[in-house]
This record gives sequence, C-alpha cells and structure tokens, in this order.
Amino acid sequence: MNPEFRITSVIPHRHPALLVDRLGEVEPGKRLTAYKAVSVAEPAYRGLAQGAAQEYAYPASMMLESWAQAALLLACWERPNPDVRTGQVTLGAGVRDARVLGSVYPGSVLVHEVTLVRDLGDTVVTRGSSSVDGRRVLEVEQLTFALRPAAELESLAEAAVLASP
Repeated sequence: MNPEFRITSVIPHRHPALLVDRLGEVEPGKRLTAYKAVSVAEPAYRGLAQGAAQEYAYPASMMLESWAQAALLLACWERPNPDVRTGQVTLGAGVRDARVLGSVYPGSVLVHEVTLVRDLGDTVVTRGSSSVDGRRVLEVEQLTFALRPAAELESLAEAAVLASP
C-alpha cells in the first residue's frame, strides 16, 4: 500500500499541511516511527533567494507540528478518521515540556519516535522525540489529544455563529 495513502486514510491532513512523508515501524497502541524529509520546497522557504534556504533552519513550530502529526497517527491508528466532518474529531488538547534541542536544515530527514502513554477512549496521551542522523533535535514529554464527536463540535460552532453580533 502507498505509504502516503495509509497516512491520509488515518488523519485528515493533506498537502501542504501534511508534514509526515512516510511511516516506519508501527505497533498499534504502543509506538510509531514516522519520517519527514525537509526540503527547500517547503512553504517555509518560499520567497527566499535561490540557494538561501540552506542557510535557514526549519521552523521549530513546523518541526513540532510534524511530530504532532506522527503522534496523531499513533493515537488514531485503530480508529481512523480522514474526514473531520464525521465520526470522532481529534483535537490537540495540550502539550507539556516540548524542547527544541537542535536545528534542522533542508536536506535533513526528521525521524519521529512516538510512544502512547495512555488511551482513555476519548483522551489519548503521547510522548516522544525527533532526531536527525541520530542527533536528537526535539523532545516532547506529553501531547494530549481529545476525541470529540464531529456533530457535537458542529453544533457548538453553529451556536457560536448565532451568538456573535
């Protein structure tokens, strides 16, 4: 099976917001390894002069988002929902002790390691790290996801629109 298809059959992210390129080892309910190749074609490098992207580190926020998408893949592996308008929507509920330990440049491949800490059904807690060539560049002590019914969130959004002036 096409690795990107497996990714997009589990989570709703699509290009250019999809920041996981392929999967490595997956142990459902336990751990997952995912990969993100950082290139000069990234939206973060658009508008820079030819060759200048090599001088700029990949934004830490994008590195964390890429790791979070890997964590989301593990959290949703056994309950995929590529369409956020139906089923359970997974919301990032909180991140604790995320530390950027190094810079990442175009040409690098981020290796995301994610471990499932706890799955309470409607809440999933993960932790892990990212590395490049064996050098740890990101640590996340805890990322929590909340799973909520799409219909419930849609009715809340409609109520908010009706209540706005």
